[in-house]
Amino acid sequence: MRTGLYGGTFNPIHNGHIQLSQALLDAHLVDEMWLLVSPQNPFKVNQKLLDDNARLQLAELAVKNIPNLTVSDYEFHLPRPSYMVHTLEHLRQDFPEREFILIIGADNWERFPMWYKHEEILAHHKLIVYPRTGYELKDVPEGVTIANTPLIDISSTEIRENISKPNYKGEGLSPIVWEEIKKKGYYTYED
Repeated sequence: MRTGLYGGTFNPIHNGHIQLSQALLDAHLVDEMWLLVSPQNPFKVNQKLLDDNARLQLAELAVKNIPNLTVSDYEFHLPRPSYMVHTLEHLRQDFPEREFILIIGADNWERFPMWYKHEEILAHHKLIVYPRTGYELKDVPEGVTIANTPLIDISSTEIRENISKPNYKGEGLSPIVWEEIKKKGYYTYED
């Protein structure tokens, strides 16, 4: 079983996350996708995050009834900050029957040499890198696949900024996620 691991804070999860996951499944690059909700990205330590369980719940709502797409709180139970090398090591031990393939964007691929123990990740796992606007993908090593997925221009940051605007109608979010955000009053805080 080839399990794609798509990690992120999903703050909030948006249609781009779902579309990308579906495109990788449709291209048969993976058999299933796990959206790994991260409690804290080491590169985003100053980012204001919605509560872990709230982000998890929104992600679960977004993927409800989508085959082969699962939301995971696996990193919630690991030491913080969440280093992907440790997550992958634990996953290999807990799920030896699965082949975990790391899914990252071209922006993260550019920063990949700065990831904690990135060589160890490459030694044990295949990677799939998806395109992002403004990032060129070239000279990728063996074990790294460039996904031929569409460029999806939706940003969680932009969505968070728009939520408190009176004319925002949930563009970029699944309707069920938008309804939950409005109901709970998420992302209406002042910076």
